[in-house]
Amino acid sequence: IKDDSLLVLDEAGAKALNDRLRSAQFKVLSVESKPYTRKPAPPFTTSTMQQEANRKLGFTAGRTMNAAQSLYENGHITYMRTDSTNLAQVAVDAARDLVNSEYGNDYLPETPRTYANKVKNAQEAHEAIRPAGHPFELPGALKNSLNSDEYRLFEMIWKRTIASQMVDARGHNTTITIEGDGAIFRVSGRTIDFPGFLRAYVEGSDNPNAELADRETLLPSVEQGQQ
Repeated sequence: IKDDSLLVLDEAGAKALNDRLRSAQFKVLSVESKPYTRKPAPPFTTSTMQQEANRKLGFTAGRTMNAAQSLYENGHITYMRTDSTNLAQVAVDAARDLVNSEYGNDYLPETPRTYANKVKNAQEAHEAIRPAGHPFELPGALKNSLNSDEYRLFEMIWKRTIASQMVDARGHNTTITIEGDGAIFRVSGRTIDFPGFLRAYVEGSDNPNAELADRETLLPSVEQGQQ
């Protein structure tokens, strides 16, 4: 061991420590709670759509682009080969209208969100990948006219576009430190005070509501000095 503060216990030492701590009196050394905010991801570019379709839906890049091509040719999404995260004003208006009608005014930021391109020489004439038209078609209205791949991809693009015009998620990260007989333990938890955009879209998850529950790690309510 290169770090003198570290110790390797053999079986006898581990059992002795275990027995010691089972009878120790523990108390709360500290409780720290810090607020956090999380911003929504920008609308899809070609590469981020392919990555997310792989994570969420298990699609290969080719399968994603085949479904996207069909959606584009049938007028359901904008052009799907783009490195721009920009949205036309008409798309911003359509997304904000849907945020208000589907989720309520509390989920709508006072001013529209804009997303600067991180890609040098990105073609600003292009838009991000988004639902076509104004107002946007609702995924449910298209379910009977799309095949499974097209529907799932369209729903993902729709949710990502809507979420990009929603307010931040807010919550608290909490760390509790306890001590007993010279041994110190820490546990971290997270609560979501207001889900914001997570109500519509969580990266990597197919079910935002289930994911919200998974993202919370609730800790007991304790105070410093408490036994």
